[in-house]
Amino acid sequence: MSRKKKKQVFTNIEVIDAGAKGKTIAKAPDGKVIFLPNAVPGDVVDVQTFKARKAYYEGKATVFHKLSDKRTQPICEHFGVCGGCKWQDMAYEHQLYYKQKEVVNNLTRLGHIELPEVTPILGSKKQYFYRNKMEFSFSDSRWLTQDEIQSDKNLDDKNALGFHIPGMWDKILDLNTCHLQEDPSNAIRNAVKQFAVEHDLAFFNTRNQTGLLRTMMIRTSSTGDIMVMIQFFKDDKSKRELLLDFIADSFPEITSLQYVINEKANDTIYDQDVICYKGADHIFEEMEGLKFKINAKSFYQTNSDQAYELYKIARNFAGLTGTELVYDLYTGTGTIAQFVAKQAKKVIGVEAVPDAIAAAKENAQLNGITNVDFFVGDMKQVFNMAFIAAHGQPDVIITDPPRDGMHKDVVQQILNIAPKKVVYVSCNSATQARDLALMDTMYKVTKVQAVDMFPQTFHVENVVLLEKRSELTT
Repeated sequence: MSRKKKKQVFTNIEVIDAGAKGKTIAKAPDGKVIFLPNAVPGDVVDVQTFKARKAYYEGKATVFHKLSDKRTQPICEHFGVCGGCKWQDMAYEHQLYYKQKEVVNNLTRLGHIELPEVTPILGSKKQYFYRNKMEFSFSDSRWLTQDEIQSDKNLDDKNALGFHIPGMWDKILDLNTCHLQEDPSNAIRNAVKQFAVEHDLAFFNTRNQTGLLRTMMIRTSSTGDIMVMIQFFKDDKSKRELLLDFIADSFPEITSLQYVINEKANDTIYDQDVICYKGADHIFEEMEGLKFKINAKSFYQTNSDQAYELYKIARNFAGLTGTELVYDLYTGTGTIAQFVAKQAKKVIGVEAVPDAIAAAKENAQLNGITNVDFFVGDMKQVFNMAFIAAHGQPDVIITDPPRDGMHKDVVQQILNIAPKKVVYVSCNSATQARDLALMDTMYKVTKVQAVDMFPQTFHVENVVLLEKRSELTT
């Protein structure tokens, strides 16, 4: 197909569905699917395509002839420019409908899994201000919106503290108000930006690798703790302390103020030293009386309220009676392992990240939990028959892998071990479906529960209970 034919305009096209990664779906006159990033099911639109493939087009809605009754007014001034909250223009009940539909479609169409009656998706009570962790980037060359470019505003202020523009690694959208994290998150971010501008603290330039201020992380918890961590590109003691003292004085409610000096090209902190400037080097999250110590590098589910609901579902699916040996694969900092421990005889947690296992052990000690053991190693290597021989045959396996799902060797090892039950927690139902298909001859899916951890986005978690077919009565 020539380049001229690749770009086409289709008129009066109805948007009929929502698909993967938040894109909506329409059908072109030639029968091909069109994926759109900026429409809602039920809209009738004109489409400008910008990519043509054998089976589909990618395009953008350019003219809206009819607006869907599934629409709602986005509350955020940054909607459509910011890369987050892409479903903010769709009413929440419809977001939940399409999330559940995606889970069911993935399990049945990709995994060819026979499903029981699917429990309705568990929505989030909070639809905004639900995140406990936000990361913002500094930039001296902020993203300019079309409105700004076309206006006669003074555009000399190029500094930004906010989010990356999707697909543009060096452009940052300057935020006024973000609706994802509760106060004082917005107040801290805006005050830091204003102070840095007024005191001529150089914002980072990604292309040139220059400037002082790189990123800021804010973590909050249900216990009232607040962590702020500033990442500096170079070691300038006087300017660093000027900013950190300002933050500490302006926001005395901050319980952990930390910083990193990171002179490498990328801004990941996992190989960097985090230095505590004031307060503690951690915050605490709490769940059913269990305390979880969280440091700057810790992974913890970013929606605390829904994490609690997710863990309750996983524990309920496991159906523990106090006699079981449970293996918790991809245990992270051991949250699920500790959460189910009081209903199990023993829990063994396995995780590849050494820092996470160190945190898991510390948290278990802090909580006085003595029937958990944690081990570190690459899952497909450490989780072998020698490991089972040393630690026992599990009655139940709980697995909560990353987005890529489980390595096929790990799936095979679960099949070799053949526990009575497997509880599979997933943040990507497509890779979950692939893994379930590999287990389908031995295990039957008996429960499915989707959980919405991230309102206003297309992301969805899903929990599945697998039970051995040989032990199920017909």
